[in-house]
Amino acid sequence: MSFAQIVDFTRKIIDVLIVWFVLYYVLKSLRKNVKMVLLFKGIIFILILKVISDIFGLVTIGWLLDYVIEWGILVLIVIFQPEIRNVLEQLGRSQLLGRHKVLTVDEREKIVYEIVGAMDAMRKTRTGALIVIERDNSLNDYIEKSKKIYADISAELLVTLFFPNNPLHDGGVIIQGDKITSARAVFPTSDNVKISKRLGTRHRAALGIAEITDCISLIVSEETGRLSVAVNGELHYNLSTDEVKLLLLEELRPKKVITPDDDEFEEEVVDHEEHV
Repeated sequence: MSFAQIVDFTRKIIDVLIVWFVLYYVLKSLRKNVKMVLLFKGIIFILILKVISDIFGLVTIGWLLDYVIEWGILVLIVIFQPEIRNVLEQLGRSQLLGRHKVLTVDEREKIVYEIVGAMDAMRKTRTGALIVIERDNSLNDYIEKSKKIYADISAELLVTLFFPNNPLHDGGVIIQGDKITSARAVFPTSDNVKISKRLGTRHRAALGIAEITDCISLIVSEETGRLSVAVNGELHYNLSTDEVKLLLLEELRPKKVITPDDDEFEEEVVDHEEHV
């Protein structure tokens, strides 16, 4: 195989991978957006109807469908401009590499302990709260419009921030890594029709930001004191403190941790076994 053929083959592989990446990202976004799911179903229906009209020679319906397909793209861009913008914004927020330092097991457990401790304290006093933990998708757009803090995470500070007489208690608190970055952050509310009408703006905002980013949203209901978590575009309602703790520990677990020490340790174990 010549060098030119290798280059051409590599170009085709890259082309296919890019297409698959775009399709995967679009389908992943569709899963979290009710309007986009309905749009996707409508497009599939029109395409199936077009195939049927071509097979059976249905001239009139075929002409109408050709007209719809020709101008449909422009109409869809105009009608679904907010949804398309959200998808593009989510793509812009995505980070190929981790945004923060990888927390150790002890650091992760300490952070979860402080957050859950604060939520438990606010649950008992029915103090409303919204805590958003950033992961790979950047929340800087919301941080810029909020009140900057940048402080160590502690249960006492979180409870103080959401104290009703505190001027920063409205909105949400954003956590980046092992720091409280800002307070009084405002997030977009979800328009998911499956959400119970009894849930207020705080729950809808928590789910809204969890639908367009990969963050973890923690909610303490002001009316009932119940704890909820919004993650991966889904709302887990009325959880116990232990359930919140386990969910946080699982979701904050590093996706993949590879260190030279681990490799060396594995080699040492293999050598030891061979000698034995």
